[in-house]
Amino acid sequence: MTARIGVVTFPGSLDDRDTQRAIRLAGAEPVALWHKDKNLHQVDAVVLCGGFSYGDYLRAGAIARFSPVMEPLIEQAKAGLPVLGICNGFQILTEAHLLPGAMLGNDHLHFICRDQKLRVENADTAWTTDYSAGQEIHIPLKNMDGRYVADERTLDELEAEGRVAFRYLDVNPNGSLRDIAGITNAAGNVVGLMPHPEHAVEPLIGSGRTDGLPFFTSILKKLVNA
Repeated sequence: MTARIGVVTFPGSLDDRDTQRAIRLAGAEPVALWHKDKNLHQVDAVVLCGGFSYGDYLRAGAIARFSPVMEPLIEQAKAGLPVLGICNGFQILTEAHLLPGAMLGNDHLHFICRDQKLRVENADTAWTTDYSAGQEIHIPLKNMDGRYVADERTLDELEAEGRVAFRYLDVNPNGSLRDIAGITNAAGNVVGLMPHPEHAVEPLIGSGRTDGLPFFTSILKKLVNA
């Protein structure tokens, strides 16, 4: 039976088709979910893709957090459903309190678009098992509100519990505290990161690398072996 991975589209989502393609390349079946859906149509995992949901009005991800689809998503994520939030999806996960902290505007106050070097800090989550801890990868980054912040106690807890999933290397592109590029919840089923792995899955498209494909093969293997 083919694993079914939902991809939620909000008004302003940009990368839903790219994410669906990445899922298909990994060998799973992408399932399009609309933000007004009141159920998840029995998918095995969900990706909240990048973009500018609701134009980033009020605060990035703050309005999308109250879309109808988020009610079953929050409930099922707390029960163990694997959820990946990419860029705007990461912002939505923090607004929904599925991940701690918040995303603020880049410290240089400019939109940034670049290939970004990362270090994999946690290769034990549902979305990272096809990486190795300490592995260095290059993933495209594009954001305006990508600065991850949290209070010192939360940051210390993330570090102590191994919940920093990815860290920026060589340069911190947005001022994120402790160079944090992505984090996971305690259970390891919910992961959020600012860079875009769906843009690094084919040699001839996006970054020209395939460093992002293991996100999607990782979750496929987890679902198949569950």
